[in-house]
Amino acid sequence: MRKKLLLGNWKMNLTIAEATAFARASIPLVEKAKAANVLIGIAPTYLSLATVKQHNPQLIVSAQNIHFETSGAFTGEISTSMLKELGVDWTLIGHSERRSYFGETNLICNKKMIKASQDGFTSVYCVGESSDDYDHGRTKGVIRDQLLIGLAGLSSEQMQKVVIAYEPVWSIGTGKNASKEHAQDIANYIRERLEEMFNPLIAEATLVLYGGSVKPNNIKDYLTQPDVDGALVGGASLKVSSFEELLTNMIG
Repeated sequence: MRKKLLLGNWKMNLTIAEATAFARASIPLVEKAKAANVLIGIAPTYLSLATVKQHNPQLIVSAQNIHFETSGAFTGEISTSMLKELGVDWTLIGHSERRSYFGETNLICNKKMIKASQDGFTSVYCVGESSDDYDHGRTKGVIRDQLLIGLAGLSSEQMQKVVIAYEPVWSIGTGKNASKEHAQDIANYIRERLEEMFNPLIAEATLVLYGGSVKPNNIKDYLTQPDVDGALVGGASLKVSSFEELLTNMIG
């Protein structure tokens, strides 16, 4: 039986002071999630990783991105070893905003996935199609390529620390939601590809999240789908009150 996962992605939001207040106020949420066998976490900015980890040590704390090298002349980048020093061993990889705004390709994502896996990180690998791809029926082809290339070279053992997040780009921050049926169809398609690439056990065990304008009033619809194991949430994770509402509706 797969666990459920609620993961908030703060993107470039919240100061250190705001993150500290959130971390302290969210301590009861961890206990509530644990009682319901739900994993819960936040991906803050790099500057707030340490403070969230310090003030709510039971909360999963994830980086939003990593570099695929251990060190070097990569201005503005962060390595896995630097994150480990903070006690952080989760990271997002391949978020659509990284792909769209910073030119991250499937091959770059693959380098990051391999690096994260080698260093014992749990990676939340983000896949999803643009509005043009969706409109022209290319959704599954795009996701197939993202999976085949992005996960190339990973072993079945390493896949045990990989979460897949399906985020249709056309729904992120737009208020346009994918239907629960569409989310289920793609989550099931992801499992089919994982079975082909690895084995049935990996396909069955891997957590598959949905992300894209997830709100307290729609999260339960997505979580009722058999292949959707949780949510990667943006704006609704920035306030403890709405984050708690997400959790309540997710487990209720």
